Amino acid sequence: MTPRPLIAALGLTALASLTLGAAPPAPAGPAAPPAGDKSRQAQLARAYKATEKYRDEARAIRDGYVRTDDCVASSEGGMGYHYVKEAHVNSTDPAKPAALVDEPGPGGKRRLVAVEYVTIDRDQDLATDPDRPRMFGRGLNGPMAGHAPGMPNHYDLHIWFFKKNPKGLMADWNPTVHCPTAD
Repeated sequence: MTPRPLIAALGLTALASLTLGAAPPAPAGPAAPPAGDKSRQAQLARAYKATEKYRDEARAIRDGYVRTDDCVASSEGGMGYHYVKEAHVNSTDPAKPAALVDEPGPGGKRRLVAVEYVTIDRDQDLATDPDRPRMFGRGLNGPMAGHAPGMPNHYDLHIWFFKKNPKGLMADWNPTVHCPTAD
């Protein structure tokens, strides 16, 4: 797959998109992992430290993340706008997420709320998962079908570092993230 269709497909990380009103910001830091889970804690700390600089959208773009303009939401909540870095697809390095996720804010300004790791399912068989990657003490979600034409079957994992998610730090959807309504 060429980079442009993959970038577009990754930017559409949900099948359905609802348009809802914007929500006020609620920044959060990394959640503390369970006591005794030092490897998970170290991975989360590394990921947070490597990505907090992307609260500045211009920095994310300078560092190779490509901005998308589709705000992703579903009946389960929102994700927001994805910024995709093709070179980080298939990375399980906590410091190299494939996507940054921003929520819409006042005046069209965007705010970083989460990071997303994406790996392509090697055998492209949704019935098998011997290549399921593990990060942060758990397997990535999937395998799942691509969310847009041309997007391959894949695994993914969201980490809501920068906005509290009532569904949990690693939930797909955040009910407090809302996409702007169409006029």
